[in-house]
Amino acid sequence: MGSERVEMRKRQMQVHQEAAASVLQERHRMGNTPTNASNACCFCWCCCCSCSCLTVRSEDEAIQRTTFEHRPEGATNCEETSLKPTLDDARSWPMSFERVMKSAAGRACFRQFLRTEFSEENMMFWLACEELKKETNKTVVEEKVRQIYEDFISILSPKEVSLDSRVREVINRNMLEPTSHTFEDAQQQIYTLMQRDSYPRFINSSEYADLLKSLEQPPPEP
Repeated sequence: MGSERVEMRKRQMQVHQEAAASVLQERHRMGNTPTNASNACCFCWCCCCSCSCLTVRSEDEAIQRTTFEHRPEGATNCEETSLKPTLDDARSWPMSFERVMKSAAGRACFRQFLRTEFSEENMMFWLACEELKKETNKTVVEEKVRQIYEDFISILSPKEVSLDSRVREVINRNMLEPTSHTFEDAQQQIYTLMQRDSYPRFINSSEYADLLKSLEQPPPEP
């Protein structure tokens, strides 16, 4: 089983390296990359190379690198006062996945559940895409697009999300001209994955049942 996974990873690496080469060739044709081949990796959106020049930017060096790392443990805990749902809110979540995702407390509780299933990166990616959609500054958009790719799309990332080959091809094309909607197809695919796979387990989980019980209990008397 382990050897099959290694072989699958090798095949994925080969596919993405070929896609990266295609992207570089296209960007060179459009005049977006330097002719010096030794510097090509500095402009490689796929981040498949490991050279240190990936961190170098020729424009707007003052922009801080946007990261989507794990927050401190408990930072998204739905039991926090600011995120704790009301009983009516929590009871509405089984009605639809949309109810969960439209609620800040719902997203926090669901993300906490995903963490127990080692798939928190799906929610992190979705949230990162939502933040990207709000950005209008072109330079900031390009920086955020690059960071999201490195964090969630690159096969070298420990937080890589599961996307099919069609969506990955769309992303590679979109990377030629990054916009706030570069990952729209990928975001929808991850949303659907969470809806079909993790959401039913969340609703039937002991964590959700315990949350309802805690909300149904009357507050302690002063």
